Amino acid sequence: MSMTARAAQFSPFAALTGHDAAIKETARLTDKKLTLSEDEQRELNERLQILTEQSCEKPLISVSYFIPDENKSGGRYEIYSGNIRKVDDGEFCIIFTDGTKIAISDIYSIEGEIFEFLENDIK
Repeated sequence: MSMTARAAQFSPFAALTGHDAAIKETARLTDKKLTLSEDEQRELNERLQILTEQSCEKPLISVSYFIPDENKSGGRYEIYSGNIRKVDDGEFCIIFTDGTKIAISDIYSIEGEIFEFLENDIK
């Protein structure tokens, strides 16, 4: 038997193909989608109303929103900053000038200079 043929019989056997990937996927952590309190929901609705009224000014905002995971329950939170084009009531989303759309149901918070007077009223 040649040395190459002899070495081939001792090469690693991958009986559990994909097992490592499955273990890594199971170990990957996701966050649960947070539920807003009534006060937080009311504040978010006020901010969406202000954005609807002021969208012609294309204000710069930062949106913290939930992205559901495609493979398992949960997901992750991200922050997106950009100038708003409009709040689309038909699609229930915020559309930014670069075409990015964020579903209103996934939004956790909205920040921006346009809301400074709200924060001053709270204090």
